[in-house]
Amino acid sequence: MSGRALADQPWLTAPETRRVLEALQAAGGDDCVRFVGGCVRNALLGAPVDDLDLATKLRPEQSMAALKAAGVKVVPTGIDHGTVTAVSGKRPYEITTLRRDVETDGRRAVVAFTDDWSEDAARRDFRLNALYADAGGRVFDPTGEGVADLEAGRIVFVGDARTRIREDYLRILRFFRFHAWYGRGEPDPVGLEAAGELAAGVARLSVERVWKELIKLLAAREPAPSVRAMVTSGVLAETLPEASDDLGPFVVMAQAVAEPELRLSALLPEDAVVVEAAARRLRAPNAVTARLAVAARGGVDAETDERRMRALVWSDGIEGAVDQAWRALSAGRVDAVKAGRLVAAAEGWDRPRLPVGGREAAAAGAAPGPEIGLTLKAFEAQWIAEDFPADGHELRLASALRKVRASSAQSA
Repeated sequence: MSGRALADQPWLTAPETRRVLEALQAAGGDDCVRFVGGCVRNALLGAPVDDLDLATKLRPEQSMAALKAAGVKVVPTGIDHGTVTAVSGKRPYEITTLRRDVETDGRRAVVAFTDDWSEDAARRDFRLNALYADAGGRVFDPTGEGVADLEAGRIVFVGDARTRIREDYLRILRFFRFHAWYGRGEPDPVGLEAAGELAAGVARLSVERVWKELIKLLAAREPAPSVRAMVTSGVLAETLPEASDDLGPFVVMAQAVAEPELRLSALLPEDAVVVEAAARRLRAPNAVTARLAVAARGGVDAETDERRMRALVWSDGIEGAVDQAWRALSAGRVDAVKAGRLVAAAEGWDRPRLPVGGREAAAAGAAPGPEIGLTLKAFEAQWIAEDFPADGHELRLASALRKVRASSAQSA
């Protein structure tokens, strides 16, 4: 035990939590279940707690039977690895039997169940994640260093860093992600050296796991120091080979905006084709892939004014125009004052609808079929060039029709 205790944690004393704990304790005794990992770590830091994970001496089938007997819904979400999920008061509780690794391949592990808390702690990634708390909030620190690491802002692997990484190469990215979120100062040199030495192992991971870890890292308050360490160690080149070693644009972007997707865009070149290919390789969500590609179009420069910004909103949407303004800032084409002004112009503009349609084009004399469509396109181009005027549409349609017919005559 560490001598520490969790204080004032509503989730710990909530009726739905007590229901789960009491169900498991009825089957295995008071010491059969403890909270573990992120909820304990964040509670000690005074940070928000999202996920509630528990470790138990009970076997998965025993946990399920105990929960069902207490009327708690339970789902065998990962029963081969000892994990079931209880749902109490609409809140999920992931419950995993204490275990030790029998065999690992860098992605998956074959495990054996145990009733030894120290064995369970020994297979976890970092010492600050190997913290447990019982139903009364008493904190247990099996490695003897987890609480100290947490207080000092150190991300240190449990045991031998290379061994932990070879068990699951995702721990390379988690090392940098946890440093971004919880670390202070330079990364642990032993862990950093191991991550760099084994960086090629990232290629063995599923791209979905890599994507999720990368986005979580970039969502940290100040991710730049960790990303810089990824560059110097060679890990970023293995993770995102499309990225530049010049982190100047990324540093500016990370200071300007908090959105991880937009921060990611600043690691990539302003080349929509390259960016889209990178996002598809990582199997990013389709909406994110499209957003990254639009942000890379480079539509904002030193000459862009509010009028041009409205045209950009018309073609690329508010989000696309705003993203391009921030990319221009990160690339040094505009300063922070101008970027802020352009963003405000985009977000404050009430984008109108095209004021004419096929009926109006036909009334202006356009022949049914392709000529109507061409006339509307010519009208739209002129309307945008004139900064979206609210009137004069009949004259503009007539002018558009003349241009279409003149172009057709030249082509003939």
